[in-house]
Amino acid sequence: MKLILTYFIWMFLSLLLGIGYMRLVLGPNDISKEGMWYLLHLFYDVGLFHVGVWIGVAIASCFILLDVFYLRKNLKNNPKKTTIQLLTLLTITVVVASVHYILEKVIDVI
Repeated sequence: MKLILTYFIWMFLSLLLGIGYMRLVLGPNDISKEGMWYLLHLFYDVGLFHVGVWIGVAIASCFILLDVFYLRKNLKNNPKKTTIQLLTLLTITVVVASVHYILEKVIDVI
């Protein structure tokens, strides 16, 4: 049960990182909430959440697979296990963000 809760926390953190990355990519929501602009305001929020969650799922999947097959075995008795896992999660976030940027801006696939 403890392992499931731990992976749930890591997954939640990954989703927050994915949504945070999309917030950096899209910038602030300066669209007015009044009149006809309200629909565009909603599209921004839905797009931020929708794409951010999928990027977070990619980050979480990579991290959990790496943790199950590699980190858990090598960091069994290491006192800095959580710090190393957090740095690994941030590294995976940078890699996923770079791949997203390359696919969206350079290759223009997305």
